[in-house]
Amino acid sequence: MKFSALVSGLMALAPLASAAELAKRATLTQVNNFGSNPSGVRMYIYVPEKLQTNPPILTAIHYCTGTANAFYTGTPYARLADQYGFIVIYPESPNDGGCWDVSQGYPDPQRRANSNSIANMVTYTIAQYKADPDRVFLAGTSSGAMMTNVMAATYPDLFKAGSAYAGVPAGCFYTGTVAGWNSSCANGQSITTQSAWAQTALNMYPGYSGPRPKMQIWHGSADTTIYPQNFQETLKQWAGVFGYTYGQPQQTINGNPSSEFTKYVYGPNLVGYYGAGVTHNIAINGAADMEWFTGIKGVTGGSTTTSSAVPTSTTTKASSTSTSSRTSSAPTSGPTGCTAARWGQCAGIGYSGCTTCASPYKCTYSNDWYSQCL
Repeated sequence: MKFSALVSGLMALAPLASAAELAKRATLTQVNNFGSNPSGVRMYIYVPEKLQTNPPILTAIHYCTGTANAFYTGTPYARLADQYGFIVIYPESPNDGGCWDVSQGYPDPQRRANSNSIANMVTYTIAQYKADPDRVFLAGTSSGAMMTNVMAATYPDLFKAGSAYAGVPAGCFYTGTVAGWNSSCANGQSITTQSAWAQTALNMYPGYSGPRPKMQIWHGSADTTIYPQNFQETLKQWAGVFGYTYGQPQQTINGNPSSEFTKYVYGPNLVGYYGAGVTHNIAINGAADMEWFTGIKGVTGGSTTTSSAVPTSTTTKASSTSTSSRTSSAPTSGPTGCTAARWGQCAGIGYSGCTTCASPYKCTYSNDWYSQCL
């Protein structure tokens, strides 16, 4: 079932919802009964106090071990929503470890999976808030970036643009299990041709010939979790989908949007950013995302409140002075004699779990609310 059918069904249900059932403004709110949800994905939504008429929607998808709240507090999207009056949907993975199931739905796009639940969140929000279906965007980091690419391939009629940080091509992380780990893909060993990757994406919606979301791809050269070869493979995929030639960008711009990045412009539908020395804790650049999604330039990055995990600069970085990862200092409280497994949380404001990582992993800072064993 694709976008038109999903919207028709949800529009029929929309009159049943009272105003009291809509999300409280300027608060991260869980939404139940948003539509078919066989995989049990949890929906959270942020609706700013000042909402545009027929507002845009951004779906912001968290990383492994992440939560909707962690992505809400640790990224600039809610602050940008306050400035520009759009809605942010924060899906939350139901799977062990918090990773997204990017296997189900591929190669059979009709299989019910996490991606279908997220699509239903979007169509529900369009119906409830009279949102603009021509301004629906998505973004994600790590496992969330993998899902961003999968959603763009599986629901091209639902989204207009995507921004994927430290992900892999759609279909690369297939394991045949729920949220399984694919070492070959993660390690950058799943290498194939532009046409093969493009066909993988096209197969996720067989027969579809309409417009597709333009894609913005981000990766760091020092990423040892999702290896940087995946940047190249993802560019191959979307270059093939859009009819560009991989390896032949129309423009190569050094130092954009900051000194460590090189920007590769393939055309109006595909841009890549490659960061020299940037690790898996890659910065989310709110200004670049807003320009990519909406064309708005000169975005300041959101609120400057110190109570938020979002820095006051445009770009959300792993620390206030460097884009490289750093070892986090553990909280003063927490259980003794326990260790957090690889990918597990190990520090952060309000965190009271294990603060020592299993060998050989180190507690690596992501933001003030979240550090992870990497």
